[in-house]
Amino acid sequence: MNTENHSEIASFIWSIADLLRGDLKQSQYGRVILPFTLLRRMECVLEPTKGAVLDAAKQHADKSETVQDRMLHRAADQPFYNSSPLSLASLSDTQTGQDLMSYVHAFSPQARAIFDHFNFEDFVQLLEGNDLLYQVVQEFAAVDLSPQRLSNFGMGSVFEELIRKFAESSNETAGEHFTPRDIVHLATSLVMTGEEDQLQPGKILTIYDPTAGTGGFLSEAEAYVKSISDEVDVSVSGQELNAESYAICVGDMLIKGEQVENIKLGNTLADDQLRGQTFDVMLSNPPFGVDWKKVQTQVQKEHKERGYEGRFGPGLPRVSDGSLLFLMHLVAKMRPAEKGGSRIGIILNGSPLFTGGAGSGESEIRRYLLEKDLVEAIVALPSDAFFNTGINTYVWVLSNDKPEQRRNKVQLINAVDRYAKMRKSLGSKRNYIPESDQDAIVRLYGRFEETDESKIFPTQAFGYRRITVERPLRLNFQASEERIRRILEEKPIQKLDEGTQVNILAAVDAMDGEPVYRDREAFTKALKQALKARDVKLGAPQLKSVLNALSERDPEAEPCTDNKGNLEPDTSLRDNENVPLTESVYDYFEREVRPHVPDAWIDESKKDEKDGEVGIVGYEIPFNRHFYVFKPPRPLEEIDADLKECTDRIKQMIEELSA
Repeated sequence: MNTENHSEIASFIWSIADLLRGDLKQSQYGRVILPFTLLRRMECVLEPTKGAVLDAAKQHADKSETVQDRMLHRAADQPFYNSSPLSLASLSDTQTGQDLMSYVHAFSPQARAIFDHFNFEDFVQLLEGNDLLYQVVQEFAAVDLSPQRLSNFGMGSVFEELIRKFAESSNETAGEHFTPRDIVHLATSLVMTGEEDQLQPGKILTIYDPTAGTGGFLSEAEAYVKSISDEVDVSVSGQELNAESYAICVGDMLIKGEQVENIKLGNTLADDQLRGQTFDVMLSNPPFGVDWKKVQTQVQKEHKERGYEGRFGPGLPRVSDGSLLFLMHLVAKMRPAEKGGSRIGIILNGSPLFTGGAGSGESEIRRYLLEKDLVEAIVALPSDAFFNTGINTYVWVLSNDKPEQRRNKVQLINAVDRYAKMRKSLGSKRNYIPESDQDAIVRLYGRFEETDESKIFPTQAFGYRRITVERPLRLNFQASEERIRRILEEKPIQKLDEGTQVNILAAVDAMDGEPVYRDREAFTKALKQALKARDVKLGAPQLKSVLNALSERDPEAEPCTDNKGNLEPDTSLRDNENVPLTESVYDYFEREVRPHVPDAWIDESKKDEKDGEVGIVGYEIPFNRHFYVFKPPRPLEEIDADLKECTDRIKQMIEELSA
């Protein structure tokens, strides 16, 4: 088999875009090149059986459509066929568009529908209107995309390379369509590691991707399984939002002989088209940091009405980032452990690890995952590993049927230094993970041991209780000129008639010159007497407003109490403490808080809704903290030497310029 580099083939195909320059917009190049590439690949795949299909079409022309369809599939020996005697090379130069659409309409229904998703006919007309169609057709007819020259894996890589070029030329985001193959292979290997015993002959393994893109994860997972055992049947399912990515995914699956009925088009979060189904293995790379405003109504409705019977029972993340929704969607499709369980591999950015405090949607989702013991491992990937972003990313591995040694534990693997530099950057992708490093990461995961790169924690280690710490309100009071002026700024006082306002000010003014009160009860008594002397009667809101205007915070004052003698908290001094779940909140308070603020107390009314205990439960996974290595600063002498060398060099340059 010719092993010509798929990048060279993709570049050659893309060079056909030179024909389009000036007549089509750059953003339209990919919309021509992608469907023509798929069409040519399908043509090459069908070439060996084309004669047999044409013979079958003549032989069964008088039969029903159902019989014809069955016989043509059999003759083609593929999941699709084309019953037209035409080919790209034989299209007429005078009625190219008519012949081409006749050729495309002769595909079997599933294959024909692919070109509808590309809006292929519209672009055929556009090319024909610019006298370009015949030239483009002839160029593609000359490209050899036969399986003998290019494997299915290689063809998938060609599609992805073309999409990347298309995205770059139109300022779109290639990363929304597919995941780099090195990341796909690593994530798949992590999820499938340890499952070899489950891949018995005759077993049907179901694989699912809710953000299927061009089908990279599905193809890689299937290839992984087949590398272990050819006798395992693989059934792939997926859903994809982008019509063109969906079309390429379906086309790729058809070419490889896959059934494509379970590859769906649509928004997974708003409309789960495989609702109720469960799967053995699930893989996904949802978009990083993309909001879910467009599906907010549907998601919130499902959360409210279906609760834990639906996909989003534990909680909803903030609208600005929907990645955790995809994770919960996958969890909802896990097969019960007693029926074999499921495994999940999902790529997320750093936000799902720690965004959101105790009680937030994100924290409640983490709480659900950890308390249900679903998180098996989290692997930190190198930066600059994706086409559209250089941010830190992580592979989460989840299982609802953990082996005994992993029960109630989470493994964190720091693989940020496991990479090599790309010879040439592809978008934001400057680094890739070589196979040797992929193997090393998978071994770290499989050994489940503590090393510099691998840490193991009990699930409770990531949980805490957020307690509210209060301190008493302490105020002093004085009828000074400055404070008296503030009385009329109080809204309840402003609502009183002018005569009453004058009397209030006169009564308070009479108290001017008295010492500063540091006891609210004593000052209140004196204030009431002054008001009574002026025959002023105030309701509780107005009296409170006068006291507020005449007060200032004073750490030396007596604590304020309510009518029942309970201490009033000072909201400006209110604080929160996160107490590890493994520790008593009261023991923690006495050790960490009381010695510093002896008058503080825990607000015991703030309790967790789920367990009723004092303190709101929260979960976060501070990944970087667990792998932080302190590096002492350099000696001052070394820094001074560097500075001197730098200044000497600058002086020398200035002298050379002056000479």
